[in-house]
Amino acid sequence: MLKNKKQVIVYTDGSSRGNPGRGGWAVVLISRDANKVVEYGGYAAMTTNNKMELMAAIEALGKIKDKNADVTIHSDSTYVINGMTSWIFNWEKNGWRTSDKKPVLNNDLWKKLAILTRSHKGKVNWVKVKGHAGVEFNERADKICTAFADKIKIDLFDGEYDEYIGWLSLRSLL
Repeated sequence: MLKNKKQVIVYTDGSSRGNPGRGGWAVVLISRDANKVVEYGGYAAMTTNNKMELMAAIEALGKIKDKNADVTIHSDSTYVINGMTSWIFNWEKNGWRTSDKKPVLNNDLWKKLAILTRSHKGKVNWVKVKGHAGVEFNERADKICTAFADKIKIDLFDGEYDEYIGWLSLRSLL
């Protein structure tokens, strides 16, 4: 890896109130090179937790402007992490069918995520983090997606990394 290659750190999360039910997704995009943090979130009226987890990853990759940057996506979703690091290869080889020949659930979202991942010119790494365990940016992503699922207004940050930690601590959101 080039020493001066840009790196983007991402934390994603998804939530569903009822499964299916109202849902939300969240992204925390961090570029230490650019000293920048941007948060995003969205809502779906009738969805599942797995769909929201996938939407968060899709939205994250879609929002990264520097397509040459290396990206590390942190997620507490075993579904997303295993899907992107293991299962997807056989799904594609088997015509988007599982090992027991059933259609892959959410294959439209999986296909979109696969295309975004492969079209990104930098390396995309997938990292599993433990949910609800004090991982600070994962906790923030959880606050965002649950606020969207609950239709509660939440301020999203867009500014310098150096200001972000103080901004969060003032809101007691970590």
